[in-house]
Parts: sequence; C-alpha cells; structure tokens
Amino acid sequence: MLTVDELNDKLIDLAFAEDIGDGDHTTLCCIPEDAVSESKLLIKEEGIFAGEEIAKQVFHRFDPTMQVEVFIHDGAHVKPGDIVMSVKGKIQSLLQTERLMLNILQRMSGIATMTNRYVQLLEGTKTHVLDTRKTTPGMRMLEKQAVKIGGGVNHRIGLFDMILLKDNHIDFAGGIENAITRCHKYLEEKGKDLKIEIEVRGFDELDEVLRVGGVDRIMLDNFTPADTRKAVELINGRYEIESSGGITFETIRDYAECGVDFVSVGALTHSVKGLDMSFKAVDSSKLKI
Repeated sequence: MLTVDELNDKLIDLAFAEDIGDGDHTTLCCIPEDAVSESKLLIKEEGIFAGEEIAKQVFHRFDPTMQVEVFIHDGAHVKPGDIVMSVKGKIQSLLQTERLMLNILQRMSGIATMTNRYVQLLEGTKTHVLDTRKTTPGMRMLEKQAVKIGGGVNHRIGLFDMILLKDNHIDFAGGIENAITRCHKYLEEKGKDLKIEIEVRGFDELDEVLRVGGVDRIMLDNFTPADTRKAVELINGRYEIESSGGITFETIRDYAECGVDFVSVGALTHSVKGLDMSFKAVDSSKLKI
C-alpha cells in the first residue's frame, strides 16, 4: 500500500499534468527563464490554516530550488492580512505552482475551519466530531488531515482499515446476525484484526445487535435526540456509540448531550467552502510580518 507522501506525490503529478499540459504558455512567453523573485501567501478570510506540509511538497515537487519560509503553522487561527509563508525562486516556478497550491490549501483550510466550528459546539462534552468517506477523489488523505488540524477525529480512512456494516450490507447479508457472524468468520480466515462497527436504523435492530454482540461500535442512523438518549441508556456503556445522519450546527449539541462518543458529519468534507487566500508577488525588502 502506498504511503501518504507517495499518494500526495501522485495527486500533485496528476494535478500538474491536468493544469500545465504541454506548458504554461502564458508564463513562458513573457517571463525569462532565469528571472527570480518572491511571493507571499496572504490570508483574506478569518479561519483555521491547514496545509503547510503539502504546500512545501507542491513547490519542491515542481522545482526543488524553491525556498519556502513559513510564518504561521497548521492549526493557527488566521485573519485577513496575515502572511502565512513566503516563497523565493524562479518566477516561472512561482507562477506555475500558484494555482495548485492555492486549490489545496484553500480547501484544507476550509475543512479545518468548518471542523473547528463543530468542535467548539461540543466543548464540555465527551463527544468527538468524526469525518466520513464523503471526500474529494484523490484528496482523502489531505482532507482527513485537515479535519484533524481543525480538532476533529478521523473515522476509517477507507474500506480497508475497519469493518462498517451499513444498511445495505445488512440487507444483502440477510440480517444483522448473519452480517456479524460472517464478519467474524472472514476476519478469522484472513487473520485480520479490525474494529467492527454496525449501523442500526431503529430499536428493533438495536435490540438485535445487543443480543448478538460481537461489535465495537454502534452507529445510530437518523435517530432523533430523544431516541438517541433512549438508545444510549439501552447500550449502557457496552459499546462505543456514534450518531449519524443529517446532524447540523443547530442539533449537534443536542446529540452530544445524550452521551454519544462520536458524531459523524459528512459536511466537513463534502460541501465545505474554501478559505479565501491569495499568492502575490512581493518586494522582499518591503515584506512586513
């Protein structure tokens, strides 16, 4: 399996191929190859910054001679006018890396900012905000990193690092008991040690899971806060509990106060707004930090 850095390298290579093609003809036609200068990453909107390391990876993947100086690090609260980093190097390189770097950092910072808003709503409870697999294809590792930077917790990374028996798995398997039994048989045959989570859609399914056992976490799918509180009492600490399904800024505190361990929020990654920032040419003698 590829490492995180190897996955990011593949993403960066694909993104440059998509954007530059056979050449950035705008830059190549008007900027001398040996011209050098400096650009700064300027914040234009309040939020949480995320993406420091991948920004460096983008620059150095394209041109190893580029010099990056970081002033504000991942997880910091930023405001309009803040300068996060400066980059010195060939102007051609600065111009050709600008958009890819901004696309990634704006999205990661938007996710970190959104996550942090949810985290703040849960202060004083034991509940953690979880992300989901509702991510941008190819950017999952970066988006899940941004969730962590914002104070959230990663759910499973993909289909390979946890068992999650959802409604379709249960229905196709012929019910909860069949799904759990087959799950344990499979893990034993394959010699794998993976945590098992199961989704329940109501109290009949919850009662069956409590009867059968053999799981690590129960996901309460589309339960109301009142039903969640009742379910938490029934589970009585025997398993981790996750609430999921249409939970918003307005309702997340209600679920947390029921005593669940996790609340999963697809909106952290599937519909987030990027944090506004720009990459501007600068006279290094006038740069103020």
